Amino acid sequence: HEVLSNAAGLIAQRVAAITDGGVRLTAQDITSLGGQAVIGAPVDDGQDAAADDAMIADAATHEAMIERILMQIDGFGDTMRNAHAEAGDFGRDLARSAALIRDAGPAVTSEQIGRLTDDMIERVQRAEARLDAARRETDELRVALDEARGSARTDPLTDLPNRRAFDEAFAALDRSKVITVAICDIDHFKRVNDNFGHAVGDRVIRSVAKTLRAECRCLVARYGGEEFALLFEGVTLEEAARQVEHARHAMTLRRLRVRETGEPIGVVSFSAGVAEGTASEGRAALMARADAALYRAKDQGRAQTITAP
Repeated sequence: HEVLSNAAGLIAQRVAAITDGGVRLTAQDITSLGGQAVIGAPVDDGQDAAADDAMIADAATHEAMIERILMQIDGFGDTMRNAHAEAGDFGRDLARSAALIRDAGPAVTSEQIGRLTDDMIERVQRAEARLDAARRETDELRVALDEARGSARTDPLTDLPNRRAFDEAFAALDRSKVITVAICDIDHFKRVNDNFGHAVGDRVIRSVAKTLRAECRCLVARYGGEEFALLFEGVTLEEAARQVEHARHAMTLRRLRVRETGEPIGVVSFSAGVAEGTASEGRAALMARADAALYRAKDQGRAQTITAP
């Protein structure tokens, strides 16, 4: 309450200094500041917990979406089969009624024709209702498929575009346009997983993803594992490298800790390779040049950005 109500006060300034870079505020920190920590209460910024909850919710949402699409497909199939059967019956009944009228000739009465007409109108109305239901189901199915298509292009851990989305964005580029790509890889990531566990590793990936998205004005995608791919349009090689390097520096300033224990994770850095070319060069060739620059950055000590010649 003191921090929120008096953002310029001494307590707020001390809290900001402690938590700068994403460090959780421990119970000991709170006590040293003159406050009282409630035993058993989570004391952190809530971002990791929210992200974990979001991942679980995303998985449940995707599963529910698939189930809903399958149900709609089944329902749509039933509707179309019923409409087809109704149309077939209507056609046969109409042909039979027309034959009866022809056979009756002048003896057919207006009352008989009226009953036949009323029956045909009712059948047409039922058929129209079934077709309208089929149209609505088609629209709902299209919306559901669009949602599924969007989720298929999003990485559930970071909420960034995934490799498929990146490749599709590259394929849609003007072939003559000069573009720049970058590949970023978290340094010593296996060490993070080995020392702190995969749950903490996932949080580190999310933290890097958030930093890249905030600092780089381009398409940022999770390309796989601890690797990210960036696609710059209308940006020079030097400017793209500057943005990536700025993001790298911002990441090293964050003092991450294990949320549950407060144990410091240490400095998290990444290495990057940046390459400039045109879409006509081909995605594989351009990415290979960026990847080669990335490996040079790794070989030369990591935690740096190198541009491809």
